[in-house]
Amino acid sequence: MSKTRKHPPIPELSLEEAQQLITIINRASKDFVGLLDELETAIGMLMIGRLVGWKVLMLIHNKRTIRKYEDILGIKIREFFPETGPLSQKSVAFNFIQEVGSFWKGVSGEAKIEKRRELT
Repeated sequence: MSKTRKHPPIPELSLEEAQQLITIINRASKDFVGLLDELETAIGMLMIGRLVGWKVLMLIHNKRTIRKYEDILGIKIREFFPETGPLSQKSVAFNFIQEVGSFWKGVSGEAKIEKRRELT
C-alpha cells in the first residue's frame, strides 16, 4: 500500500480572482515581445504562485528571474501573492528553510538547499 500525504484543500477561485488572472494573462500576452517560453513560464509562475505563495517562488527562482516575470506580468509577487499558500509545505526548499529558520539566507544562496525546486 502506498503512502499518500494529506495536504490542505486548494481553495476555489472566486469569479473576481479568476477574472483578474485572465486579465493579467491577456494583457501580458498582448503586450509581450520576446521568446514565447519566457511568457509561458511567467504565466506558470502566476498560476502556481497562488498555491505556494511568494516565499516559495523566491526560493526556487533567482531575483533576476523574478523581476523578469514580474515585468512580463505587470505584478509584484510580494504584493500579489500571499506569503505562503495551501501547498507551501510541498516545497522541499520551504520545509528546509522552516527547519533552519533563515528565509533570506535561503533566498540569497547563503544557506545551500538541495532539491530547491522539488515538490513532495
